[in-house]
Amino acid sequence: MKPKPLTSGQIRAARAFLRWRAEDLASESAVGVATIRRAELAEDQTSMTAANDLAVRRALETAGIEFVDENGGGPGVRLRQRRRPKAPRK
Repeated sequence: MKPKPLTSGQIRAARAFLRWRAEDLASESAVGVATIRRAELAEDQTSMTAANDLAVRRALETAGIEFVDENGGGPGVRLRQRRRPKAPRK
């Protein structure tokens, strides 16, 4: 199933969780800083191409972000739960 395009709020929130600047996201996604900033200024849906949307999504997911589909409360983001290594058996 093809993921829905990211919203400007999802991108802003994901960057805030990671404490990334627009330049950090641009570097990690290989998308221009101006494109990132323009996408974040959009009212809701961005005007990014599908390729740029996917590149931004992958960079943020690799860094630990999970995107939440609209489930009655609107689309959102959350940090992926870190898995604790199992303690060695004694």
